[in-house]
Amino acid sequence: MARGGVNKAVVQIARTAILARGEHPSIDAVRIEMGNTGSKTTIHRYLKELDEVDSRRGAPREQIGDELTELVARLAQRLQEQAQEPIDRAQAHYEQLKAELQDQLAEAQQAQVQLQQQLEIQGSALGQETANLESTRSMLQTEQTRNAALNQACSDFELRLNDRDEQIRSLEEKHLHARDALEHYRSAVKEQREQDQRRHEGQLQQIQMELRQAQQSALVRQDEITQLHRDNERVLSESRALSKELNQANDQQHKLSNLNERLSAQLSQQDSERTLLQERLRVATQESESLKQAHANAQDANAALTLRALKAETALESLKALQTEPPQQPDDL
Repeated sequence: MARGGVNKAVVQIARTAILARGEHPSIDAVRIEMGNTGSKTTIHRYLKELDEVDSRRGAPREQIGDELTELVARLAQRLQEQAQEPIDRAQAHYEQLKAELQDQLAEAQQAQVQLQQQLEIQGSALGQETANLESTRSMLQTEQTRNAALNQACSDFELRLNDRDEQIRSLEEKHLHARDALEHYRSAVKEQREQDQRRHEGQLQQIQMELRQAQQSALVRQDEITQLHRDNERVLSESRALSKELNQANDQQHKLSNLNERLSAQLSQQDSERTLLQERLRVATQESESLKQAHANAQDANAALTLRALKAETALESLKALQTEPPQQPDDL
């Protein structure tokens, strides 16, 4: 059974072309002329029928050759016209597609340059933010060290204040004991005086002498009490000064705590900004990779189109060569 597109007319055209070239129209030659299509059995049958027709007609070889030459020329012209039209369409489509791809390539290159600039700017900003972060961390560490030193100083002040409080309590206890002793002594002297006055009027001088001794002792005790009062006031003054220093230290510690909180907040904000910049950098990198892949794909497509254009131009040149080549006259038999 013959294949699609292979019939007696096609075989006749191929046979005529071979005869026009002065060659023998064998089965293989006809099959090659038709583009290596068709069954050899079918080609043989059609060739046999055509030979029988030529035998029955008995026409002169010269007349058949001229008719065949004219027929081949017309067929070649029609084939050239039919082949030129898809070639022109392919050439126009190729030029249009090439222009579009070149525009897309230019846009992709421009976008790549912009993304590269953005990437460099973001990298510079990230480096600056990293330097600021390191500086902030250094400041925070310095302030934390200073805060620890102030806390230690506050602890020392508290210990000293506790010692002063103990000294004040000790002095107050001594003052109370001295006052009790003085009161007890005064009561004892008064009672002794009353007893001596009731019992021994004659011993008045001795009692007065004892009274003077007691007064001298009282003066000594009074001086001790006065000194104790002075020591107490001095200790109170030192306690007030220490309390003031402690309050100042507490205020400074509070300020440092607030500064520490602000620095921690700034550090957290800078960490968030750095994370955001890194995410934007990653997205920009992915976009750049996508553009690079699209550029590579465009280059591949451009290369494929160029190859197709070269093939089309080669085929066009071949057709033009066939068109310009003069048909060979058959040899006289």
